[in-house]
Amino acid sequence: MASQMASRAASDFGGPAATELAPQRRSPMMRRLRTIGWNLIPPLTFVAIVGFWSLSIQIFKIPAYLLPAPGAVFQRVITDAAMLWLNAKVTLTEIVLGFGLTVVLAIPLGLLIALSPLAKQTLYPPIMLLQLVPKIAVAPLFLVWLGFGIESKVLLTLLMTFFPLLLASISGFQILDQRLLYLTQSMGAGTWQTFWYLRFPAALPVIFAGIKTSATIAATAAIVAEFVGANQGLGYVLLRGTSTLDIELTFAVLVVLTIIGIVINYAVEFSEWLMTPWQRGGRR
Repeated sequence: MASQMASRAASDFGGPAATELAPQRRSPMMRRLRTIGWNLIPPLTFVAIVGFWSLSIQIFKIPAYLLPAPGAVFQRVITDAAMLWLNAKVTLTEIVLGFGLTVVLAIPLGLLIALSPLAKQTLYPPIMLLQLVPKIAVAPLFLVWLGFGIESKVLLTLLMTFFPLLLASISGFQILDQRLLYLTQSMGAGTWQTFWYLRFPAALPVIFAGIKTSATIAATAAIVAEFVGANQGLGYVLLRGTSTLDIELTFAVLVVLTIIGIVINYAVEFSEWLMTPWQRGGRR
């Protein structure tokens, strides 16, 4: 009875009982506010960068032919939206085809090299030698062999994105502890069951790290391929803007390329979220 009266008095006068109950009442709302604030950090960072960009132009009196204002750049994106979209579709096609071929070829080859000593001795050295050759230096050869069509751009994108994903796949398929393999074998699991339920899930986080790296390189590879020789695509528009000193158009292309990079990154993140459900709790 005395303890109940003490706790009631403490709650009336803001004592320990009140302070213990208050966080419990506020915790759902605080968690919600923290989640909203955490999700607002990326767009607020973008707004801060644009604001710093605009403020720097006003403070340092930077001329428009060197660095246009953000408003002029975004206005140019809207004005030339049709032209930018047509060329963006060409660049996106090159990125998707080249990066798609990388995913289809690099991951199975990484599995083969990781599990077969013979494949590692025969296939890995020439692949490493091919990686050491500067891709941009041989890009003009692709134009001679394949012409100015999309084939040369897809091939250069494939070559520039292949090796990072291959290395990640090899590391991912070799990361599994051998004791786990002995355990599954002792329990009667077959080769396919061991691969599907143990080796492949263990390799997925490392493989997706390589996919993110290759996806970032894919956009750069497609633009570089269009620099070498093209009559359409965002790289071609970028070269046209710099050659005519149309800096607003150049920055408009960079804005579109940034949006493409963000979309690709979120697509990879969503794919990883779908394929690795056991990691969702840790990320939250």
